[in-house]
Amino acid sequence: MADTTLTDIRDGGGKPDAAVVRDGLGVGVAVGLSGFAFGVTSAGSGLTLWQTCALSLLVFTGASQFALVGALAAGGGPIAAAAGAFFLGVRNAFYGLRLSQVLALPRAVRPFAAQWVIDETAAVALAQPTRRAARIGFVVTGLSLYALWNLTTLAGALGAEAIGDTDAWGLDAAGPAVFLALLAPMLTSTTERAVAGAAVVLGLGLLPVLPAGVPVLVAALAAPVVLWAQGRRGLREGDR
Repeated sequence: MADTTLTDIRDGGGKPDAAVVRDGLGVGVAVGLSGFAFGVTSAGSGLTLWQTCALSLLVFTGASQFALVGALAAGGGPIAAAAGAFFLGVRNAFYGLRLSQVLALPRAVRPFAAQWVIDETAAVALAQPTRRAARIGFVVTGLSLYALWNLTTLAGALGAEAIGDTDAWGLDAAGPAVFLALLAPMLTSTTERAVAGAAVVLGLGLLPVLPAGVPVLVAALAAPVVLWAQGRRGLREGDR
């Protein structure tokens, strides 16, 4: 019994497939609809229909896409906008490290699966009790979200002219709101909450004084600063 492997534990039965499919579809549909807001916002920021659709097809990570077009709309340079979007997207690489262990997909499939490694697919897959359920959750969430996100992006970009002033509708806030709704339940420890709070303070505090896109980059410093401060406090308590 002591030699039982992770694979044996994960493949030993668990959640019904139908329940996993419902979970994946629920997340895919709920989040996929916000692609409409991205399409409208991107078109309102000056990007063409093809540029907007290409971002959803190739980038496919909502927070980064909204950060990019938001920075461009605010007058930021393309380099700063792209850098902010890139650093927001780096988190997906860490999801990939964990998912590679949980899903254990064939090597030939991994490059294609990597396109779907985002917040939502990681959340659904990692919440499952077995490897089979994790794979089903990942595929259903990724497929439904990718298809709907791109369809609603196209619809939003096409409908931008009919809507008029996109800022007046506040649709640019839909993407960040979805991201925060997914992130908030994950902040379970004091350290995680401190990092999130410090990042918000840095980002909002520097927004009026730095070029668009740069405050997002500076906010990333919240993590090492909080960890350093906690390390210093731990050393002081250890010396007592």
